Amino acid sequence: MSDQRYLDWPFFDAPHRTLARELDAWATSNLAHGASSHGHDVDVECRSLVRALGAAGWTRHAVAGVDHGGAGAGIDTRAICLIRETLARHSGLADFAFAMQGLGSGAISLAGSVEQKAHYLPRVAAGEAIAAFALSEPDAGSDVAALACAARADGVDYVLDGEKTWISNGGIADFYVVFARTDTAPAGGATGAKGARGISAFIVDAGTPGFEIAERIEVIAPHPLARLRFAGCRVPAGRRIGAEGEGFKIAMRTLDVFRTSVAAAALGFARHALDEALARATTRRMFGGVLADFQLTQAKLAQMATTVDSAALLTYRAAWMRDQGHNVTREAAMAKMVATEGAQQVIDAALQLWGGLGVVSEMPVERLYREIRALRIYEGATEVQQLIIARDLLREMPAAPAP
Repeated sequence: MSDQRYLDWPFFDAPHRTLARELDAWATSNLAHGASSHGHDVDVECRSLVRALGAAGWTRHAVAGVDHGGAGAGIDTRAICLIRETLARHSGLADFAFAMQGLGSGAISLAGSVEQKAHYLPRVAAGEAIAAFALSEPDAGSDVAALACAARADGVDYVLDGEKTWISNGGIADFYVVFARTDTAPAGGATGAKGARGISAFIVDAGTPGFEIAERIEVIAPHPLARLRFAGCRVPAGRRIGAEGEGFKIAMRTLDVFRTSVAAAALGFARHALDEALARATTRRMFGGVLADFQLTQAKLAQMATTVDSAALLTYRAAWMRDQGHNVTREAAMAKMVATEGAQQVIDAALQLWGGLGVVSEMPVERLYREIRALRIYEGATEVQQLIIARDLLREMPAAPAP
């Protein structure tokens, strides 16, 4: 860990500092050889990483409940963020593997029944089962209330019909938490009669009849990603998470936890980029000195370091606030927006300092350049975060007096 001073900030307790240092040592030993590269068989790599993270005990932090294999009674947001930041600094794919264990099972941790928690969470915590979170659709990404995938009650089952897309771990997950519309009355048109209040959450095991991987999606920073199709897919009513109509609320609660951790992952990428930039600037000889001798370089490095610390302060403020029981919708949105946009700037600056080598395939800064881009989009694009922040601000304004 190149710079540990931020661990002394008052956001953290002693166990958090120990966790970060122990994970950094583990990652240095276990992710140093090839784990940061984008290999040819990303499915195999992800499965291997989930098993390794589980065997080492790190995925215990991704689930809630000691009785279900978790590290604590609830999800410790600061721990999740420290883990994601540390893993992202070492390996983008390792960060992805860990994050999806949490996001994919998060709805079960937060709102699952005793039976659901007992059946799924211990295997997720041990790295023995891979989880996925299936929310987005071809015509419903940021606008979750526009979901069209339908689930109709039929006896003791629900029957799911529709599609999901951009689903991480699609194709390798052992189960999927799927959000579908249970208010299929025509009065509401494609979005249902009740809008966001008509969405419910279900657990669908891989291999369930009527469920298939319709398409694998290739992206610039490879990881398992797919379009899912449901056609007459029967799911027992016991696999519904929470009550009918609570799916939107459950999805938002889950995202509130893990949206802050997206900021932490971006922070890890940015720290790695800053380390690469410093290494290059202090060793690249030119014009009788090194690159770091030039004031232009020093100014760039100063801006990069300030951007990193600004993002870290917002990220761990949001994490700390959630762990204290506060609503962090605005703070999480601020953290994700600043951390992801800032990381893009820091990585771009690092690539520039590396010059021609920076665009060589599989060089560290080239990998970072590809890995950061998706973080500005998934779990709410930057523009959506801006809307969330502004609406929260405006909601607090007193009503204008009548004319």
